[in-house]
Amino acid sequence: MNVIELHGKVWSGLQGRRQRMPHSLLLIGQKGLGKFDLARRFAASLLCESPQTDGLACGKCLACNWFEQGNHPDFRLLQPEALSDDAEAEDGKKKPSQQITIDQVRSLDDFFNVGTHRGGLRIVLVNPTEAMNRNTANSLLKTLEEPSPNTLFLMVSSEPMRLLPTIRSRCQVVPVPVPSAKVAVKVLADEGVDHAEHWLALAGGAPGLALDMAESGQSAWLELLANRLGAGRGVAPLVMATELEKAVKDSKGKLLLKQVVEAFQKWLVDLTFARNGLPVRYFLQHQAKISGLADMIPPARLIRSYRAAITRRQEAEQPLNARLFLEGLFLEYRALFAN
Repeated sequence: MNVIELHGKVWSGLQGRRQRMPHSLLLIGQKGLGKFDLARRFAASLLCESPQTDGLACGKCLACNWFEQGNHPDFRLLQPEALSDDAEAEDGKKKPSQQITIDQVRSLDDFFNVGTHRGGLRIVLVNPTEAMNRNTANSLLKTLEEPSPNTLFLMVSSEPMRLLPTIRSRCQVVPVPVPSAKVAVKVLADEGVDHAEHWLALAGGAPGLALDMAESGQSAWLELLANRLGAGRGVAPLVMATELEKAVKDSKGKLLLKQVVEAFQKWLVDLTFARNGLPVRYFLQHQAKISGLADMIPPARLIRSYRAAITRRQEAEQPLNARLFLEGLFLEYRALFAN
């Protein structure tokens, strides 16, 4: 995905900092905007020995080759083990960590004690920064308070308020906004995504998330959910629960229960918009159906239902029984249409 086209102004702003580089930058924005790819492209451009006029790495020099192979001596990536390319757990072995560990931060000591290649810049990319617990964050904070010369921390976060205030205060913040729908749809179409505007809407305007959804084959269960919810008072909660539980199991981890609840929440948001005479935001292709359903539901019920769905989203992380959980969710939905 062409993150430079998506975030041209942010890229220009980053390039403008090259002459007076701070010791830490914090890229923030909602999930799925391509912040990590943007930070990685910026790191590559800083390490490149022959950057192009627009600041992009040349992709041909020795430094670029090292970077692409993941072994540049002046670059370190701190991220949860679960995000690495070889993160799948083997049978009988511990699952990959979802957090950046304190040992990963401590391993930077040797990195900082060795001179940089050709006297250049040393870069540490942290993604996502909120994946650190308090002990890990405090360990990193010590380095941020007394940074080594010629060192840049590139930190990425979709939830900056989860970071320690002391971490945020030592970084120059770089907001990464949601790109315009026109630009995002073009970038997605260039990636070969069919019905890009529909996927972008379902992703809340985040093109990276839209691309992931389109490429991971989520259309089947999303269409199933929308068609069943579209039945309104005629919905069959037990049948729906069975069908979606099967979809979750058959996905082998690619579809999580929380994603089903998040899609359900988006359907409720669209019902609320339609009830107030506004266009739907997420399920664009179901505008007419949603508008018809919204007229049947008292506004107060919609508000209560959405509040309950927020609690359901939290419960979806560790439900005792997925089938019973989904049955309860859809029974509550049918109750919206009760006389």
